[in-house]
Amino acid sequence: MNNPLNILMVAAENDGITRCKVGGIGDVIRDIPSALADQGCQTSIVTPSYGFLHELGGSTRVASIRFVFAGHQDEAVLYRVRPRTAMAERSAHYVIDHPAFLHYNAEKEQYDIYSNDPLGRPFATDATKFACFCAAVSAAVQENLFGPLDVLHLHDWHAAFLLLLRKYDPACAALKKLRTVYTIHNLALQGIRPLSGDRSSLESWYPDIQFGDEIPGELRDPRWIDCINPMAVGIRLADTVHTVSPTYALEILEPSRPPQFFGGEGLDGDLQRAMAEGRLHGILNGCEYPSVNPAKCDIGKLIGILKAEAAHWASRRSDLSFADFLAFQRLEKLEASRSKPSFIATSISRVVDQKMLLIKAPGTDGVSGLEKILKAIGPKGLYILIGTGDRDTEAFLTEAAATHSNFLFLNSYANKAAENLYASGDLFLMPSSFEPCGISQMLAMREGQPCLVHLTGGLRDTIRPGINGFGFEGSTLHKQVDNMAAALKDALHLRTSEPEKWQAVCTAAAEARFSWSASAKQYIEKLYAKN
Repeated sequence: MNNPLNILMVAAENDGITRCKVGGIGDVIRDIPSALADQGCQTSIVTPSYGFLHELGGSTRVASIRFVFAGHQDEAVLYRVRPRTAMAERSAHYVIDHPAFLHYNAEKEQYDIYSNDPLGRPFATDATKFACFCAAVSAAVQENLFGPLDVLHLHDWHAAFLLLLRKYDPACAALKKLRTVYTIHNLALQGIRPLSGDRSSLESWYPDIQFGDEIPGELRDPRWIDCINPMAVGIRLADTVHTVSPTYALEILEPSRPPQFFGGEGLDGDLQRAMAEGRLHGILNGCEYPSVNPAKCDIGKLIGILKAEAAHWASRRSDLSFADFLAFQRLEKLEASRSKPSFIATSISRVVDQKMLLIKAPGTDGVSGLEKILKAIGPKGLYILIGTGDRDTEAFLTEAAATHSNFLFLNSYANKAAENLYASGDLFLMPSSFEPCGISQMLAMREGQPCLVHLTGGLRDTIRPGINGFGFEGSTLHKQVDNMAAALKDALHLRTSEPEKWQAVCTAAAEARFSWSASAKQYIEKLYAKN
């Protein structure tokens, strides 16, 4: 590239630095900058500090940031932080520290990236946090603290407030010179808050902005017109809008019909307009393919690794949960048993409805998806699910683990445990109700573990049933559960009765390639290039 693009990515997560990841956003922010560097781009990334990231080893203070928020002069501090991998060293990583960004979870004894507010005030804490963060980022751009910039790439609703400031705040004139890209990672989470009348509202965050006689319609939620919808703001005000797979870009043009179909989540009209204007693009996320992958280990060694990780998780908590106790007890029994499982199904997932609805929901016969899975794999099989999330879903999985000896629920997460499950499982289950892209299926395939998936979003773009994996669909929720169980039975039958065909599927999964290089080229062509 003759004139390298200077890009600033603004996001809530960044797995290019330590302890700044919850979900898929962190993976993308970790990987795409390196691929863009191969194309001659220079990328900087900024996230909040969340009260602790600036204190990690290798951080250096860059500057104080003075900005206006909530009607008064405020101050934050910009730090440059040490990347955690050699690949991440190809980008500049920043965090901004401010008291509003800190949330310590006393129950889990850790700093949290996201807050869980009461049902009556959804997103209240996080919306204020990210509205403040965006004001600080805008001021840092004004002061040229990230160096010269060409593109402002905003990820999910947390960063969308910058588009509001860009258009309506005269103090943010520097933002108008930049091309803006808005990426949708999870359309279901929109950050909706009141326009006024609450300490977490548009009026409270930016009282000095003059919007005219009334708040413009382009800031309002299409269903609740007395609320601001940051996700909608991102879609409406960005120069270009991006989703993380081609199929998902088409699915979100249709109205949602829960629980069997999740589409535009109330914003399908805005997305249809963006598509008609040529501003909406679906580009499949990529996956890294290291030269050396983790070695597949036998079941005995896998159990030993998981047992050590479970002990480590429990040691970090002041109170031992029933899920931890149950998992450790099950692992000890598996370790001591002479008869080891002959088939391992795996899932590595956030434990939320998006990922677990088909696990919890009943089929047409009233039997839950999880019960059907456990019945299909039988007493000689073992289903290992690792993840954290909603308390109710965690409780459902813990109860199932207590009553089924062929189900192991590990209610935590660690890279070492995940890597060994990807490498050593026989079949990866990913029955998401919707999936903008998905990374877990790519990681499992990379290790030669075929996947059984709900053919939606990025899962449809990556899994070819019968060739490199297995899939299912269904016109209703109950039929989806039934078809998931049927697809699992078909996969198990293929494995036992036609091992050569099963091995061909495994080989095809391992040979599939979803490169970040291809994604980066499309970023430059479709997202960053000025029309």
